Amino acid sequence: MLSPFTLEGHGVRLEPLADAHAADLAEAAAGDRSAHTWVPDGPEDARRYVRAALSGARDGRAVPFAIRDVRDIRHHGDGRVVGSTRFLDLDVFAWPPPWPPGVGRGPEPSDDQPPTVAEIGSTWLAAGTRRTGVNPACKLLLLAHAFEAWGVARVTLKTDARNKTSRAAIDRLGAQFEGVRRAHGPASDGTIRDTAYFSILAAEWPAVRDHLEYRLSRPR
Repeated sequence: MLSPFTLEGHGVRLEPLADAHAADLAEAAAGDRSAHTWVPDGPEDARRYVRAALSGARDGRAVPFAIRDVRDIRHHGDGRVVGSTRFLDLDVFAWPPPWPPGVGRGPEPSDDQPPTVAEIGSTWLAAGTRRTGVNPACKLLLLAHAFEAWGVARVTLKTDARNKTSRAAIDRLGAQFEGVRRAHGPASDGTIRDTAYFSILAAEWPAVRDHLEYRLSRPR
């Protein structure tokens, strides 16, 4: 499996998600809530959220994080937990063909055999943290790790097609819109959702990186 790791820069720290984050996640989730993403509703739901994320990580295909805002540590100690994000659907392509037997998934990613493709998703932020630079900072850290440490060929980002705010945020990253997959799966509100797909390829990463670094360098 992939060893846990922490990513830090531009005022945020992405820490490996742990049971100890549950109370802080519950506090961060209070207030405005996303209608299209599972955002913990209270301490017990936050504990369930963490358990589910860690269970999903145990198959080696996901790496969940707590997002900590460390820009103002003078007033908040080690910083405040302001949300969560993760790598998911990590896979390893077998090169060259023939492909391995099974249902199309490659071997479990590991430190010796890092992912070939990745998705960044399950991201939510405390209401007061939106439009502060935290989200692009998180994405820059995750994308840099995916493309520069793992050497992936592609990163996928997707969202409920109805979530205009999320779609606009992904578009501002510089990701390419690929289309909408209809009736893709269950939505968090109990309906069946259409999913908007975006991607960034390895060849596009340098331009995306420069764009994000420019955004983060501008005063807010």
